[in-house]
Amino acid sequence: MKNIPENFQDLLKDETKAFAFLSTTLADGSPQVSPVWFGVEGEHIVVNTARGRLKDKNMSARPKVALSIPDPANPYRYLLIRGVVDEVTEEGGYEHINQLSHVYKGEDFPKLPGQVRVIYKIKPQKIFTSGG
Repeated sequence: MKNIPENFQDLLKDETKAFAFLSTTLADGSPQVSPVWFGVEGEHIVVNTARGRLKDKNMSARPKVALSIPDPANPYRYLLIRGVVDEVTEEGGYEHINQLSHVYKGEDFPKLPGQVRVIYKIKPQKIFTSGG
């Protein structure tokens, strides 16, 4: 991603296996934070969740989000990203979570009957770094 400083690009790579802490906003305005697997697609941070989960409801209703991505080897080094959900799709949702599962766990993601997976593409708007 060209808007992320070069010395923080490693946090976005699959081999780093960094988690993102995704902050969404509840209907009452209070924050909700979830650790999530993520990937990068062009200029987007891409996350996946199941339809009906709290982060799915929050991002659908209020698309402004924030992500904190700490370095797994040094949590004092991290990226903070404020952005907006730019695209939402169910198409390829299970294949995407399965791909992320292979990155993070090295195995297939369990396919639960009736579960619908949703891909959220987040466009970063503000980037902050620390510890670099």
